[in-house]
Amino acid sequence: MSIVPKTVNPDLQKERKNATFNSEDFALWYHGGEEKLKFKRFLESYVYDDLDEGITRFQDLSHEDIFADATKNSIILAKKLRKLQTERNPGGTEIWPTLYGSPELWGAVPSGNPFSVHFSMMVGCIREQGTDEQFEKFGKRAQNFEITGAYAQTELGHGTFLRGLETRADFDRQNDEFVLNTPTISAYKWWPGGLGHSANYCVVVANLYIDNDPKGVAMFVVQVRDEQTHMPLPGVDIGDIGKKLGFAGVNNGFLGLKNVRIPRTNMLMRHSQVHRDGTFVKSPASALAYFSMVYVRCMIVRNNSIALAMAATIATRYSAVRRQSPINPNEPEPQIMDHLTQQMKLFPEIAISIAFKLASTKLWQIYDQTAEGIKRGEFSRMPELHAMACSLKALCSSYSASGVERLRLACGGHGYLASSNLPNLYSAATAACTYEGENTVLLLQVGRFLMKSYRFALTGKPLVPTIAYLQDAIKEKSVGQWTGSWNNIIKALQIAAANKIRISYENLSARLKAGQTEAEAANNSGIEYTQAAELHGNCFVAATFLEEVTGPAARGRNPALNQVLENLLELFLVSTAMRHMNELLRVINLSDADLRSLQNRLEDVLKAIRPNAVAICDGFDFHDRNLKSTLGSYDGNAYERIFAEAKASPLNKQPVPDVFEAFHEV
Repeated sequence: MSIVPKTVNPDLQKERKNATFNSEDFALWYHGGEEKLKFKRFLESYVYDDLDEGITRFQDLSHEDIFADATKNSIILAKKLRKLQTERNPGGTEIWPTLYGSPELWGAVPSGNPFSVHFSMMVGCIREQGTDEQFEKFGKRAQNFEITGAYAQTELGHGTFLRGLETRADFDRQNDEFVLNTPTISAYKWWPGGLGHSANYCVVVANLYIDNDPKGVAMFVVQVRDEQTHMPLPGVDIGDIGKKLGFAGVNNGFLGLKNVRIPRTNMLMRHSQVHRDGTFVKSPASALAYFSMVYVRCMIVRNNSIALAMAATIATRYSAVRRQSPINPNEPEPQIMDHLTQQMKLFPEIAISIAFKLASTKLWQIYDQTAEGIKRGEFSRMPELHAMACSLKALCSSYSASGVERLRLACGGHGYLASSNLPNLYSAATAACTYEGENTVLLLQVGRFLMKSYRFALTGKPLVPTIAYLQDAIKEKSVGQWTGSWNNIIKALQIAAANKIRISYENLSARLKAGQTEAEAANNSGIEYTQAAELHGNCFVAATFLEEVTGPAARGRNPALNQVLENLLELFLVSTAMRHMNELLRVINLSDADLRSLQNRLEDVLKAIRPNAVAICDGFDFHDRNLKSTLGSYDGNAYERIFAEAKASPLNKQPVPDVFEAFHEV
């Protein structure tokens, strides 16, 4: 018999009852309308209702058993989605495989899906980088799960610096083949999700050579295991890289190749080609080779914003049911969410998660517009998309990693429990700081884009929309009078970003004049580059948040919901301004009274959000299967769930573990 009550914790019930708005209105807004929210809930019910409770306890298993369990669960999920696709729209793809890795279904494979990269990267890469014929040959089979794949780019010795990849693909004219080799240990492919034992094919990113002449990075479809026996093919050294901080079930792998031959037509040739006679046709835009990575970076922004919202939901619900430390002596212990310092740990993370969720939506719009342009042979928006995807990926993964950790600490010692799911969310969030581009390297790339944009602005050339504020900022140089309005704060951030870009550009120019090479000058300007890139990204996020809350969409929303969103925007903008105050003070005069006012606004908005915090998190509408948390379940019965999980531990199956027999031998 379960010790977990069927009722809802009374403190959590009180929070919901006293909210000033309807959390259902928030859920409808957050998920994009009634139809999308209804389908999300149906999908969760369809997938989760018959799942075994034990699926969430993967931490009790060995590394080998976790992989086996993840593989089994991911196949069950695939079968369910394929069945649903057939029932609803045979031949379509909007459910299967599109939703296979969606955040709503993370709880179906809580240790991590070993086939997620197969769909998120390999299939998409073949579609974007391969010809239509190649997608028919390889992509369709991968999309139908007839073959399983990985995207093998990162090497043991090389990650974000793709031109430095050591894996070679040499063209053999006589046999019309490519010969792939891993010349050193550092050239081994390392980290690709699903590569270890899950994949029998992969897209291998390698440096192409024709007659020993390097032609740059290219992508090749390589079979690595037999389709029937799943045994590694000759010349293929492949396996799992071992335990990691998180993503226990993802089966990240290594791959070494020794004289592995593939047909010339296995090179993905939509943009660059190698003809039968060895003629090399260069891509019309070299950045097209990296477009698949841009897609994944857009996805990371969405996923990490959701992971942060999950952590905020767990910590907020727990803060409503945990009572401790009287505020006034001799009074009962209050809910810890009544402590202002606890509110400061919780509520900014809620606001940040929403800000980046909105920024992610805007980023996807830019991505779709750019992808459509590429189909027409237009590549002008690629640098802008690349810069914004790099910036938001770096910022969102960094903020979510630090935010989840802050929220874990806000739960005290119980946040350290695996059953809280906060450690798992942290490991997932922090992993994003280094995969698909290490954050500092990405910010440096944004910095170079900003330097180029500044040169354009100085000469009067038009700027792309996301950096257009630079043109006006160069003319104004200062914000003018500080009013503290939302528009004023965003303008101040833009002027501060422009000022940082200007300083970086001037220091870069000075280093060049002093005799440094361009590479040396850029390296010595790196700190300023990253600071400018961070400010630039925050300007985009802040402006996007403001547009959503105060723009035309606000007119169609319930006034009570609008008030909640305005409070969250206020918190985000005030805390962002305070975080970058050192840069703001370089472009605008703020008095002591202005700074005190910001502090007062921060405290006031925390108190304004306090009655609605639980209802806001309810509005995220996370299924308990996705939260997977003893601390953050919808019913709020945290202590009972913690105790039930402890009782279910394998170590407690018998009162004395067998290992204690060894003590008799001492």
